[in-house]
Amino acid sequence: MRQALNSNYRFTFLKQFTCIAVAALVSGSSFALPSDRNQQLSLVADRATYNDRTGITTYTGNVVIEQGTMKLQADSIIATLNSKKEIQTITAKGQLAKFQQQIDTNKGLARGEAQQIVYNADTGILTLSGKAYLYQNGSSIRGDSLKYSMNKGDVEAQGSSTNRVQIIIPPSSSKSFPGARD
Repeated sequence: MRQALNSNYRFTFLKQFTCIAVAALVSGSSFALPSDRNQQLSLVADRATYNDRTGITTYTGNVVIEQGTMKLQADSIIATLNSKKEIQTITAKGQLAKFQQQIDTNKGLARGEAQQIVYNADTGILTLSGKAYLYQNGSSIRGDSLKYSMNKGDVEAQGSSTNRVQIIIPPSSSKSFPGARD
């Protein structure tokens, strides 16, 4: 009897755990290519825990989550759910937590890294803190912290007296300049 209860508990736990992992990526991929949502989800970690009472799921140990063009790598990832079991925040931490995703078919992969990356599902804001860096199509921005709006595509960067904001914008290759004889 006890073994049957343990087996039933494990099945329920795995079912809840899988739902939360999928919800985390589906919520996060709302700003991705539409085809990303139709791709399989892969989540690999050394350890995973879920607390139904608090709505907190924790993945630790070389965590890698992939779905289509979206990839998130970190030493640990914590997903917090609201009372409706919807993603509230996703926090990735590491020496450097990294993400990549193709948001638009006309642009290359957007890549970013920081010691901590926090995604707020309510606002669609991605906050990168500690050695923050964003790159796409030859343009990049570095700072102590960056806030990136997934809805609007705008970025706010903050530096410090020792680590100022650095922005690199490549020259436009489609623009032609008149010559001396034109």
